[in-house]
Amino acid sequence: MAEIINKGCTEKELSARVPLVSLMVAKAKEELEQEILVKEEEKHRYLAERAPPLNTSGLSLGQLQDLCRELHAKIDVVDEERYDIEAKVMLNTREIKDLNIKVLDLRGKFKRPNLRRVRVSADAILRSLLGSKHKVSMDLRANLKSVKKEDTEKVLEDSDWRKNVEAMSGMEGRKKMFDAAKGSAQ
Repeated sequence: MAEIINKGCTEKELSARVPLVSLMVAKAKEELEQEILVKEEEKHRYLAERAPPLNTSGLSLGQLQDLCRELHAKIDVVDEERYDIEAKVMLNTREIKDLNIKVLDLRGKFKRPNLRRVRVSADAILRSLLGSKHKVSMDLRANLKSVKKEDTEKVLEDSDWRKNVEAMSGMEGRKKMFDAAKGSAQ
């Protein structure tokens, strides 16, 4: 505390502050002691009100047994109340913890773990989505368009660039391309 008081002070200011601080500490100490005494008095007053002193002198055995039964009944009631209050406190603390976790999640101040890539086949994905009852095998090639081999051979013959390089060079080649495009459009 002295370090906080002494920061950036001249010697004159420091000599003026020391008595003030000591007075403040003394006043706080007095108030603390007074508060403790008030709490003690309040506790004694409450106990005198709730649990008056027992007068067992001159009571017979049966009366003492009745008194004990009454006291046990009161103890049971107090224990039930205490248990209920403890349960409420535990529930509230659990809710507070959950809400604190939600607040931290909403703020985004939590460390996200590094995720590893996992290769999963289409069949495994479908199995996980549909469950183990459905055995679905996904054949991706079955949905592809089938192409006849004859068509591919013709296309390869027409599009062989090495044979047509000399024929398509110059203006004559461009004219042939233009005529070919015009003829196929009709």
